[in-house]
Amino acid sequence: MNLPEHRTPSLHRFYRRYLREADTAAFIRAVSERYTNGTLRRLAANGSRISRRAAVMALGFLGGYDCNTVVGEALSDRDRGVRLIADTAIRQIWGRAGNEVQRQRLTTIVRLNSTHQYLEALLRASQLIAQAPWYAEAWNQRAIAHYGLQRYAESIGDCRRTLELNPYHFIAAAGMGHCHLEQNDSVAALDSFHCALQINPDMESVRAQAVRLERSLRRD
Repeated sequence: MNLPEHRTPSLHRFYRRYLREADTAAFIRAVSERYTNGTLRRLAANGSRISRRAAVMALGFLGGYDCNTVVGEALSDRDRGVRLIADTAIRQIWGRAGNEVQRQRLTTIVRLNSTHQYLEALLRASQLIAQAPWYAEAWNQRAIAHYGLQRYAESIGDCRRTLELNPYHFIAAAGMGHCHLEQNDSVAALDSFHCALQINPDMESVRAQAVRLERSLRRD
């Protein structure tokens, strides 16, 4: 039974209005006026199903990198809706680490990788890592550049460092699996894919690859 409008938590109303109207700016404005990031983190971890969905979405729009852990835990929430929202939210949060200059440099590196300018991306990522060795996403982007240059051992090393700095970085875990496949190491690839799925169980393409590898290894 639905609660009367006046008894429905404000966050629920904001979230349902967003689902109806898809007005991101209105959702962000309404949530930021009524909720602190600390309250949103608490609701994301311990709220009702709708509260968790709404809070994780709000953190994706508003949260800094200090929200990485709570949104990372939401990747394995019992509710699939929360998990899918967390998948999007945590990628947004990763881009908010560092100061403004570092974020601008990271944006440039991402663009270079996306346009296959891997040597330049590698150079700039290395420079950013030298300045900010704690910056997990810089290591991940350098791993992508190494992979594009077919430097698989180097890419694996950077993926591992990414996961040491950010244990919720399922993309780095999956990337490490692809590197091991290029090295014809199916066992190590399967371990990496299982690691990615443990963090984010809704990576269906990774799950399909893991199933294929398991079948192949059983035949061997």
